[in-house]
Amino acid sequence: MFQTIRNAWKIPDLRKKLLYTLLMIVVFRLGSFVPVPFISSEAMRAMIDRTGQNSLLSFFDTFSGGAFGNATIFAMSITPYVNASIIMNLLTVAIPALERLSREGEEGRKKIAQFSRYLTVVLGFVQAVGLYLTLVNARAITNPGFISGLTIIITFTAGTAFLMWLGEQINEKGIGNGISLLIFAGIVSRGPDMIRTLAGSYMAGRLNWFGILAILVIAVLVIAAVVAMNNSERRIPVQYSKRVVGRKVYGGQSTHIPLKLLSAGVIPIIFAMSIIAFPGTLASFFGKTVESGGFIGGLLKILSPRSAVYSILYFVLILFFTFFYTAIQFNPIEIANNMKKNGGFIPGLRPGKPTSDYISKVLSRVTIAGAIFLGLIAVFPIAMASASAINISIGGTSVLIAVGVALDTVKQMESQMLMRHYKGFLE
Repeated sequence: MFQTIRNAWKIPDLRKKLLYTLLMIVVFRLGSFVPVPFISSEAMRAMIDRTGQNSLLSFFDTFSGGAFGNATIFAMSITPYVNASIIMNLLTVAIPALERLSREGEEGRKKIAQFSRYLTVVLGFVQAVGLYLTLVNARAITNPGFISGLTIIITFTAGTAFLMWLGEQINEKGIGNGISLLIFAGIVSRGPDMIRTLAGSYMAGRLNWFGILAILVIAVLVIAAVVAMNNSERRIPVQYSKRVVGRKVYGGQSTHIPLKLLSAGVIPIIFAMSIIAFPGTLASFFGKTVESGGFIGGLLKILSPRSAVYSILYFVLILFFTFFYTAIQFNPIEIANNMKKNGGFIPGLRPGKPTSDYISKVLSRVTIAGAIFLGLIAVFPIAMASASAINISIGGTSVLIAVGVALDTVKQMESQMLMRHYKGFLE
């Protein structure tokens, strides 16, 4: 990876793109320290600590690189845009008009991207209103009132809209996926906090050198496992028969259908976390906590991140959404029909239904392995935090995102260098 970055730096055009990308990331980090008026950052941090590690608020704080806990203008990070993109993907499959629009090429994709921007602003405004109500109940607002509430809501929404614009600028003038790189920068910036946590635990006597070494070894093994699983794929061989059109012969080549083990990425984890944290988030809007007692207090206690029910339900939801999202994104029948139209077939299978059934069977087995891995990666930090009583700032979800973005960015740099070094047939 470092060799790829070094080689890219030597190319003037790529060097400009790398510098522009770094500049946008610096702007993002600077904005993470600009406070929002009328909000107490101490009360904001105390509210996150009360909800516990691996809660939705802690998830927001990790994605925003600490901006949420510091009550800054980028507190909501880019999560409304991520949610809007996921919703638009689902609606594209469910609504025929959007599906036709997605097949119209570049113009269709531009219109869908425009709809995603509008939906991001709407979701950002709704999330900002909910966050403001939570802050009022937590007494984190220094001067509650209409003017202060309107200022806070507009500031949070504008911060998300600015991050969305920042990500799109990286897409156009930089290298890599802008939105993913902003999330990556937020996650990586939490590294020093984790180091301080480990150092504080060692100074307090809760950890010794052996415990710190064990945590570092486990972290390296988790990263290695994520890299291996992220690059793993099941290749289904495909053979194309020869066709003679005029004086030219087409086909007769061998290729494959790559089925990635983690084709759904971290989207199942985001879905599962949003659903399992929704009751607690909704209750916080009305000032309800575990100490409130009654049915709501009992429900919040069961769904607290340190309970066994939370981990089991979290794991099951990840399995479900992995299968659900994979089924939406991958259509074996359509793939089999396209292969049949182009004279392709899987060796030993007849085109049509036998081919689609075989692809479905292989896809199910691959999805099971990927879903179990996602579930274990997501639940492992919770179990580790419960066993060691140490809050892990960077969990399995963050590692998945960070590794995926790093690998994707390096691949884009390699493809850019390949384009510039390729001389073509005329030379």
